[in-house]
Order: sequence, then C-alpha cells, then structure tokens
Amino acid sequence: MSGSQNYNIAAHLPAMATKQPATAAVHFPYKRDKEKQSLYQTYTYAELDQQSNRIAAGLESIGIGRDVRTVLMVNPSLDFFALTFALFKVGAVPILIDPGMGVKNLKICLAEAEPEAFIGIPKAQIARLLLGWGKKSLKIILTVGSRWFWGGTSLAKLIEPIAQNHHYETAHTTADETAAILFTSGSTGVPKGAVYSHGNFIAQVAALRDIYQITSGEIDLPTFPLFALFAPALGMTSVIPEMDFTRPGSVDPEKIIAAIKHFNVTTMFGSPALIRRVGLYGEKHSVQLPSLKRAISAGAPVPAVVLERFVKMVNPGVQVFTPYGATESLPVCSIGSEEILQNTRFATDQGEGVCVGFPVPSIQLEIIRINDHTISIWQDDLKVTEGEIGEIVVKGPQVTRNYFNRAESTRLAKIAVSGGDDFFHRMGDLGYRDEQGRIWFCGRKAHRVITPLGTLFTIPCEAIFNTHTKIFRSALVGIGPVAEQQPVVCVELEESLNQQEQKQLIAELGNIAQSHDMTKNIHHFLIHPSFPVDIRHNAKIFREKLAVWVQEQLR
Repeated sequence: MSGSQNYNIAAHLPAMATKQPATAAVHFPYKRDKEKQSLYQTYTYAELDQQSNRIAAGLESIGIGRDVRTVLMVNPSLDFFALTFALFKVGAVPILIDPGMGVKNLKICLAEAEPEAFIGIPKAQIARLLLGWGKKSLKIILTVGSRWFWGGTSLAKLIEPIAQNHHYETAHTTADETAAILFTSGSTGVPKGAVYSHGNFIAQVAALRDIYQITSGEIDLPTFPLFALFAPALGMTSVIPEMDFTRPGSVDPEKIIAAIKHFNVTTMFGSPALIRRVGLYGEKHSVQLPSLKRAISAGAPVPAVVLERFVKMVNPGVQVFTPYGATESLPVCSIGSEEILQNTRFATDQGEGVCVGFPVPSIQLEIIRINDHTISIWQDDLKVTEGEIGEIVVKGPQVTRNYFNRAESTRLAKIAVSGGDDFFHRMGDLGYRDEQGRIWFCGRKAHRVITPLGTLFTIPCEAIFNTHTKIFRSALVGIGPVAEQQPVVCVELEESLNQQEQKQLIAELGNIAQSHDMTKNIHHFLIHPSFPVDIRHNAKIFREKLAVWVQEQLR
C-alpha cells in the first residue's frame, strides 16, 4: 500500500499501477462479434489509475469530496470501476444499493442514506425524478451517458478539460473513517445500510487473501460486481462476465464458461444459484475448467449435490469454498467442498444443520442464548454450552460498527464490550459449535417456528425433505400466533408433476417427516410454483412472503 498510514482502500490502485502498469486490471464485455463471441474492453492498471485520477479531480470540482455521501447507480462497466475508485480516492462515501431490491425499498433506502450527490445512468436519473428519490438531500447530479433535462453535468463533459496524465493524491483516510454504505439484501425486513470503514475493507481483503491463498497475477471472475473492487488490493485481473447481475439464477452458463476458458480464470465468485446452473450445464456437456484454482460461493448454504457437480469440472484437489458471513461481516467462517462432500453432508441430510467450517483467524465467534431483545453489555454467561443451538455473534476487524441512520437497528444488532469501544455483532443467524470447534448453521433467528411442542429451525428441518430426489428446495414456515405456530413445509419441484404424482409426493414427504424426531410434528406440505428469493444471490428464500401465501392456501 502506498504510504504507511493511509488506510484508503483505493491506495492499492496507484501502488499496483506503479508496480505492474501494463497488467490488465479489468476486462469488460461490450459487444459480440459476427461469430457471437464476446469482445472485451480492457483497462490496464495504469489506465484505470489514470482515468480514476481524472474523474477524482472532476468530482472534486463539482463538490464531491471527503465525506460526501454519493449514490452510484451505474451498470457494471469500465466507467463503474473508474468512478468507484475515484469516489474512494477523494474520500467520498459511495452508497451502493442493489437495484434488484425493488422500487419501494430503494426509495426508503435513499431517504435514509440522505445522499448529497447522485451519479447515475440516464435511466436511473429518470427514475430518481419520477419516484422522488433523495429529493430532500440531493444537491449534485452527475450523469454517465447523455444528460437531458435534469440538470447537473455529464461524466464526459466533466473530465474533458482534465489532462490524461493528471496526478491526483489519494485522500489519506484513517482506518475508522467511513468508506462506503452497503445495503443489506433485506431478506429479513427492510434493507439496512451497513457503514463500512476503510479498516473494514482492508481487513476483509487480508482475510480473503490469507484464507484462500490468493496471489498477485491471478485472474478473477467476480459475478457480483462489488467483489471486483478487491482485485487491485490482491493484484488480480478482473474479468466481468456477460450476464444480468440482478438475476444470477438465470445466467447463461455458456457465457460464464466461455469467459473462464478465454482468460484462463483462476478464481471465481458465484452465488449458489449461479454455481448450480454452471454445474448442471458442465455435467450435461462434460465441461472441464482446468485453469480454476478455486471457486467461492456465498449468500446462502450451497447444497452438496451442487458442489458435487461443480467439482467434476475442475482439477483434483480444487475446491468450491463456501464462506459464511453477511453484508455486516464477511468472511466469518469458511469450509471447502472436500470436507462437505466427504464428511458433513451426511449429518446435514439427517437434520444437523449446514456446517460452515471454522471461524476465520481474525474473528472471535460465540454462540449465545436465543433472545429477540436488545443486549446492551456483553457478559460471558450469555454463552450456551457446546452443541446447543443459539445465536451467532462475532467480533473482529471486518465487522461493521453500525447501520446508517438506524439507531434502533444498531442497538439490536450490537453488544458493547465494557472497558473499550469493542463490540459483538449479532448475525441474526442460529447455529451451534461442535466438539471439533466447527460452526453449524441452523437458519435465521427470525425464521424459527415456535410451536406448542417446541421450536423448529429452518435449515435442519428443510434438509431432511431436500433429500427427496423430486425436490429442488423446501422452506419451513409457521402460521398462527407466536409460540402457537403451526409448521408448514413448502416445496419447489425439480420438474413439474401431474396431480396424481403430486399427491404421491406429499404422502412420501409425510412419511419422511414421521421418520425423524425433529420433523414428526409437521403434517402440512404445499407445492409452490417458484419461491420468492432475493435478487442479489437468488438463494435466500423470503419465508415471510411464503407464510402469507400459505395462509391463503390453508384458509
């Protein structure tokens, strides 16, 4: 990193531009040739550094500088990367919101974030005007593309007078200075803005590098664009695939495979839904991906059968790693496909939860008694005994301190440690620690079903039904008043069945339920056409929405 005390996450970029100026920083697909092959535009490290310097100077000239909260609504593109690094370089605070979270949530998030500046493509600018996004706080408008009637200036005009080789000194930010606001996917409740400090980002990069032994010169395929921003810190080249980033579950596997082969990609990140699609295609067409050294999948548990298919495409010894974490803290734990396939999958199928591995070295992880209320001060007697299911709490340098403008949510999610400014973050997830020290995930705290005969946890129960070959995935929901809930299992099928086959399936599920102590009090099974899931990973099931549907079905 340039300058020993500069914690700015963007400081890695000029350092890499000096060290390896001609190395590609990012390849981006911009069109297809006559043979329908993707053609890529490329920024070398020197070009990305120079372009982000020019944009940084331009941003400052219109008032986007240190601490200015700035919404960035630009599609993945070379401009997106140059703009993001420019925002970090000036010390501004980019607000990064998933466009797939829905119009209503977008408006709430933007009102909460109180942005002063808005950088967006024309479509985003029109939506901002029509839907009244951030109108109370916005002062600066910058358009990427053609600017029409909404004022402000365009990116092209802004940087036109600035010399190609303009030098810009990256802002010297401290470790605890706010670097960005990243909104959660909102799988339980309204999305919240996690406040990332530069120190959080740097700890995250160091953890990912050390756990997965990523070395400089590797080629990365990040199917979640934000992850590409870590590449300069790790000395990697990013290859952006041709895909709709808001719909990873409907990705074209041929395009992903083509990009991996064309660039000899060594590491890739993909949501469980994307890994599943690529694996299915790979199995059907006997695809081999010899350049891959590792794949990383996060966002929800990855079924063993999905891992099994994917590892058939890679060299022996190459694994799919499934780190556990959340927007507020990533990574927390990590496990590889080898251990899952040879060992933990069998316990998962028996309803023991999903093993997420050991906590990563920088994280202190504890399991505490389940509690839906605020816990203001940490006490050791909050902890449960080994093997007991409780709430997962974590402490470490990659854990974010608070939510922006959400004091109540912050109070609920953090437990102060007395005698300093340290704290534990409550993951909102349930799990337990086994005798080896590994952590097993048992689902979201908000999704547990409290019945008169005891509490049921989603992940352990669902895994039992997911062993049925006709089931793609299942979801446990509770209906009725809390503590007296009636458990119902919804299932999504691998392929459609006729009425007689559906009846037969439900009878078989009833028999499976009876054969396990954990599920013997579940008597209702419903077939759902297509679960509502989060856009970001296409894997988190919106059980609250399913519960509403179940109530309608059982009337």
